[in-house]
Amino acid sequence: MLHSSALRRLGAKTQVLGAGANDFVRTRLTHSLEVAQVGRDIGAELGCDPDIVDAACLSHDLGHPPFGHNGEKVLDALAADFGGFEGNAQTLRLLTRLEPKVVGEDRPYGLNLTRASVDAAIKYPWTRGQGPDPTSVKFGAYADDLEIYTWAREGAVPGRQCFEAQVMDLADDVAYSVHDIEDAITGRTLDLERLADPMERAAALYVVQDWYMPDESIDSLDEALSRLEAEPYWMPTFTGSMRSAAALKDMTSQLIGRFTRSAITATRATHGEGAMSRYAGEVVVPGQTHLEIAVLKGLAAAYVMSSASQQPVYEAQEEIIRDLYSRLWNTGTHYLSPLFAELWQSAADDDARRRVVVDQIASYTDVTARRLHAELFDRDLTHVTAADTPLPGLGSEL
Repeated sequence: MLHSSALRRLGAKTQVLGAGANDFVRTRLTHSLEVAQVGRDIGAELGCDPDIVDAACLSHDLGHPPFGHNGEKVLDALAADFGGFEGNAQTLRLLTRLEPKVVGEDRPYGLNLTRASVDAAIKYPWTRGQGPDPTSVKFGAYADDLEIYTWAREGAVPGRQCFEAQVMDLADDVAYSVHDIEDAITGRTLDLERLADPMERAAALYVVQDWYMPDESIDSLDEALSRLEAEPYWMPTFTGSMRSAAALKDMTSQLIGRFTRSAITATRATHGEGAMSRYAGEVVVPGQTHLEIAVLKGLAAAYVMSSASQQPVYEAQEEIIRDLYSRLWNTGTHYLSPLFAELWQSAADDDARRRVVVDQIASYTDVTARRLHAELFDRDLTHVTAADTPLPGLGSEL
């Protein structure tokens, strides 16, 4: 997993703030490495296989396209007529089909992982429309990957994550909630001191409720935020000084410890001291901890993802992906890398070829998507011939 090209590409894919926005901001790669560290620590405390947890954590975001969840949304709309797009379903596709490591007589086998490792990476163990909420856009496998999904889930409890996947899911939530807040603070898009203003606080908590906790009252979310603010390590003011930066780093460490200890203690209280793995046991996250994690995630949403200043950025990203899809679909293999050109040529029908185009775009980093779009669309009409020449190096993205 650590040596896969898909993992390396995450270094230039957006986490929350755009990749390269500043020298501190996390990318999908650094986020995945941090999730793996948190996951291994939780797994070690609960007695599950650390290598399986590590593989699941490192792979959990492999399927994310350029521009983060915004890119995911656009590709889902473009692929609506042939199964849609979902980053977690794309992860399964990469692990078991697209990542070039083992190719059999009948088909490519991706990284050729064990059943337990593939199952541990499946965050949403259902196909589209088959989960607890049939209207949800979250799912874990496309229809044309159903065979390998069924193999990975053999012996599984329908609709239930294996224990290692639950550890990965918790580690992702913990790292996501804490580190995105840290990035937002250092990037000066979030000033925690502003939450002392009642109107500002209510507006932020409304976003938390809207994005993550629609069934919870504003009062309960306010209580969760107040619990965090009451901790001695909570720092409402960040100046960027050495002392301030150290205090912020301490806050992130303390929060990660708070959330992981809470879940480990609750899980042990429920299941005892024995080792847990696969379908023996459930990770237990106390309700208060669940709310506190959601509040931090929601604050990042309020001050970064849903910020009005981000809307022109999102619109530009959407235009890039739509333009690239149109050009790649209408030019056959001309702009596809050799790997995806081969998949195009062996595709059975137009829907399968459209899926190849989506796979190609999903593989791009933010940098590559922008660079290719600039080459294809930003030149004037006197450069049409040159723009139709494949770019050097784009075929080696995988």
